[in-house]
This record gives sequence, structure tokens and C-alpha cells, in this order.
Amino acid sequence: MEQKKIIHFLYCPWTGLGLYNGFRGNRWLRNRIKVFKQFVIPALKNQVNKNFVLWCGWRREEKYNRYVRELIAYLDEIKEFKTIHTFHGVCFWDDKYSDVEARNRLLTSLHGSIGELLDTIGEVDYVYMTIQPSDDCYDNNLVEGIQGLFKEAPAMEAFGFTKGYIMDYRTKELAEYNPTTNPPFFTIKFPRDIFIDPLKHANYTGPYKSHEYVGDKLAYGQIDERGFLVGIHGENISTVFNHPFRGRKIEGEEKDRILKSFGISDVPPLKIKVSVRKWLLRKLPHKVQRKLRYLFGEKIFQKFYEFLRG
Repeated sequence: MEQKKIIHFLYCPWTGLGLYNGFRGNRWLRNRIKVFKQFVIPALKNQVNKNFVLWCGWRREEKYNRYVRELIAYLDEIKEFKTIHTFHGVCFWDDKYSDVEARNRLLTSLHGSIGELLDTIGEVDYVYMTIQPSDDCYDNNLVEGIQGLFKEAPAMEAFGFTKGYIMDYRTKELAEYNPTTNPPFFTIKFPRDIFIDPLKHANYTGPYKSHEYVGDKLAYGQIDERGFLVGIHGENISTVFNHPFRGRKIEGEEKDRILKSFGISDVPPLKIKVSVRKWLLRKLPHKVQRKLRYLFGEKIFQKFYEFLRG
């Protein structure tokens, strides 16, 4: 059988996703970059198969941001894998907007971004696109395993993990993570001609309007092994360490073995400054946090903090 040529992107949506136009200020950005350098980069370097390209997606507004330029220079020095940056927004559906606006935003982002990816893509048969959050990690077999699965099952259009781990980066506490819906840790296989055409690209994926529904249209295979790690650091938008999906805590030799598979066993605990309103929010029960966030947005906590200060 003829060997198909592929390119495998690990897509990291940095800014442009969700509320506040996907940007919560430079302190938030600095913290995310620190988390990324301290935990995600070692996990990427730890991949057994480094036949991938890290694709960082930004808004136009970040093109000349000082901290983004510093990160680009930092990534340019890494020799283990290649990185590319685009500045046209997020290249998947953002459910924080109406259907019409979300579709327009998606097509605009794809149009601008894909144009900048064409030279990197080259003449391949398929493009693999793995979602790589800026604060979460995959174990060292992600790239090798996903590419192997598509070879074994060429009719499949996507694969994703059903469960993983969760870790508080500030304490390095580790636990199982058992979502009851499809988590955002999946890879979609696009034929090249579909990937590079914004309209075909969006339609090929559904488009899925949230990660829970990525398998509704695509031929989707679930991976039962625990292949991802959700990182908690105090700046997370919706996930906390005491999340309802958290399972048993993991310690001792088992913990050491798991962290080695992610390349972060020797990484020290994270130290970042978190705003008082974030601290207040995280102290509330998870169900209360979610309800308040959806009803009022996090600005309510800023007002509460201002009230406390008099």
C-alpha cells in the first residue's frame, strides 16, 4: 500500500477564544506563557515522535505584543520541533458568539491562517490537526500513537482521548480525570484539499460547536488510555482541581511514572501571582462558580473586590 504523506499540526489557540474578545490582559498572558514554558514545552520535547509542527494561533492585536514577540523568539531557539504562528484568530468554532457571528469569525480566521500555512503544509495527502491547549499536556506517545492509529484505520477521520489526568501545577498534586462528555483532546484528519479551503474545512468538521460534539459528523474513534493532563494554575477559565470529573488522587511511584511519561517529573511547582478576584472565585464551590460565571461573567468579582476595598 502506498505510504501517504502527512503533516501533523499541534494547534495551540492562544488568544481570541471566548469572553473579553479572548484576551484578559497582559498579566493573564504572562502567566499563560510561564505555564506553557514550564510544563507544556517539556511535554512537547518529550514526544517520542517529533514529526509535528506546533501551530500557535493569535489575534491580530498580538502581532506586536512584547510578550508574544519574546515567546516567538524563545520558540525559535527550540530545535526539537518546528513552530509557526498565525495572527487571524481561532480556527475552530467559538460558542460564546451567535451562530452567524461564530461562523463568520471561523471562516475569517481560517482564510487568513491557512494562507500563511500553505508553504509549511507543502504537497501532502493529509493534514492532522491536534488541539493543544496552552496549559495542558499530552504524554510522550501522543504523536506516535495518533499517526499510527490513522495508518491502521485509514477510514477514520478523527481520534480523541476519553480520559486523562488533572494536576495542580502549584502543588503538583495529581489525580485521575474522568469526563462524562468528550474532552477537547482530539485530532482531526483532513484531506489536504479540504483543509486549505476555509468553507470546506469548516463544513468537514460539522462545524462542531463545542468539543463535546466533534464526533457527531466525523468518523470518530475514542482512545481509552489516559493520554492527556489538564493543568490547574489559578488562571484557568473554567476548570479547577476539585472539578467533579476528578477521580482518585495518585501518589508515590505511580505518580512518578506518570509524570515522567509527560516529561514533567523534574519540573518545580508553579509560582504565579493571581488576582484577588480570581482567588475569591476559586474559593467557591464549582457549581456556584459555573452558575455565577454564566449569569454575570467574572466582572462581578471585580466589583465585589472593589466593594471590599471600600
